[in-house]
Amino acid sequence: MRKYILIAGLALAMLLAACADTEDDMEETRGGDSNPGAKTSVPVSEDTEKLEVTMYNKDKEKVGTTTIRPVYKGVKVTLEASDLPPGTHGFHIHENGICEAPDFESAGGHFNPTDAKHGFEHPEGPHAGDMRNIEVKEDGTTFADAAAEMVTLEKGKNNSLLKEGGTALVIHSGADDYKSQPSGDAGERIACGVISD
Repeated sequence: MRKYILIAGLALAMLLAACADTEDDMEETRGGDSNPGAKTSVPVSEDTEKLEVTMYNKDKEKVGTTTIRPVYKGVKVTLEASDLPPGTHGFHIHENGICEAPDFESAGGHFNPTDAKHGFEHPEGPHAGDMRNIEVKEDGTTFADAAAEMVTLEKGKNNSLLKEGGTALVIHSGADDYKSQPSGDAGERIACGVISD
């Protein structure tokens, strides 16, 4: 009798272990907003793990570095900068990978492969290149994390930041109001950095 109980116990233990393995496999492939911490078994980007972008002001002086990393939904943009005017500033991804000082108009408009309107508060927005404002401290420094959920670092995609010619990151002199066309009434472009591989 003991032998049968022991065999039944072992069978039950193996069954529970198999169920646990199945749960682990499901966690690795699920992902999404309902489970933001889930692992994914599919590489987020086969091409690029991260990019570093040097930001320059209108005098062609380096003012900071931005790191762009692929995440489950879009990319995470981490900016560390100094020598900027204190206050709130618009921070966007622009369509051309060209940063010609002093006005950086060469960067073109916001990166907008879906032909949307500008702004998180516009019913037909936002642009893929729209990001939240950054705050610069009184000493002119900032450390900010921004999310760009509608873009990728995967080459060949319509919304890739690494399209032919690249794209650019731009800091504006004022705050983005998240609704005015075409760029949130954020003022002049005061810093720029080229996104390319």
